[in-house]
Amino acid sequence: MGNASIFLREFLRSPARTGAIAPSSRRLGEAIVAPIPESGDPIVVELGPGTGAFTTVIQEKLAGRGRHLAIELNPALATMIAAGHPGVEVINGNAADLPQLLAERGIDHVDVVISGLPWASFPLSAQRSILEAVHAAMSPTGAFTTFAYTMAAWTPAARRFRAMLERTFEEVVLGRTVTANLPPAFVYYARRSRVLTNV
Repeated sequence: MGNASIFLREFLRSPARTGAIAPSSRRLGEAIVAPIPESGDPIVVELGPGTGAFTTVIQEKLAGRGRHLAIELNPALATMIAAGHPGVEVINGNAADLPQLLAERGIDHVDVVISGLPWASFPLSAQRSILEAVHAAMSPTGAFTTFAYTMAAWTPAARRFRAMLERTFEEVVLGRTVTANLPPAFVYYARRSRVLTNV
C-alpha cells in the first residue's frame, strides 16, 4: 500500500486526528525544513510525521548530523515511519507530552521543531497544551515551523492558532503559498520564544 493510500485509510478512520486527505508535497517539505541549520549537530523534533513526507526531507537536510526525533500519535503510522526511516528516533506518543518524552531521552532543549499537525482541526485545549509543550522544549534560539491550508486560514480555529503563535513567539513570519500541494498551503516560521504567562 502506497503512502497516499495509507494516509487516506488513516484519515477515514480518524479524520480529526489525521487532518488531511493526502500527504504533504515535496515542495511544502522543502519550505518547512528551511530553518534547519546547514552545519553542526542540531536536534530536530518532528511532530505528526504521518507517512513521512517531511521526515524524508529532514533526513536529507541533516545528512547524518545531529538527532531527529519524530512524535507520532497514530501507532500504525509510527510503525511505518520507524520501518522506512531507520535514522529517525520514532516515538509513539502525544505531542503535548514533548518535554517529558525528551527528558526520558536525555534532551533538555531542541533546536528546531517542525510540525505536521492539523492545528485547525484541534480544539482550543489541544492547541494550547501542544504549543506550550513546544515552547517548553525549545532552546532560546530555536525555531518552530508548521503549516496551514490556505482554504482554512480564516476559520476561527486557524485564526485562534495564529494569535497563539504570536503570543508565544516574538517573530512569526508567513511563507509564500505552496500551490504544488493538495490543498495549497503556507508555512509559519516562528522564532524567539516569549516568556509565557497564558497562551
